[in-house]
Amino acid sequence: MTRMRWLAGAFSLAALALVPALGGIPETRDGVFIHLSRGADEPHRVLMALQMAELMSQDKAVLVYFDVDAIQVVLKDAPDVRFKQFPSSKTQLAKLTERKVSLVACPGCLEAAGKTAADLAAGVQVASKTAFFDFTEGRILSLDY
Repeated sequence: MTRMRWLAGAFSLAALALVPALGGIPETRDGVFIHLSRGADEPHRVLMALQMAELMSQDKAVLVYFDVDAIQVVLKDAPDVRFKQFPSSKTQLAKLTERKVSLVACPGCLEAAGKTAADLAAGVQVASKTAFFDFTEGRILSLDY
């Protein structure tokens, strides 16, 4: 009887593994939420966050949320942040935009900085609450810089 239960369990697991491949339950893609609140005065944090976004975007849905001082990094007239071996901020933002990574700026922080959506760099949008959940259907890993 124990062997029968084991076989039944093994067949059940094998069947569950085949469900997505057979068009049953759709596979979901996990997402990475990267929160950046630091600005050009902390270049290591800024560029590490952008590099992690690039790395994760190779096989995950990624959303990068810029708030507080990070708003200054995603403006059209932002300085090109540089630090050691990292690609510059403008280089990384262009690559993330090309990869269709969601780059969103806090609307309240934008207003507090005296800026509007028109001041944002190409590829950066004003954040909406739906953006935080709509960028992925899977689990969400959060990284904070």
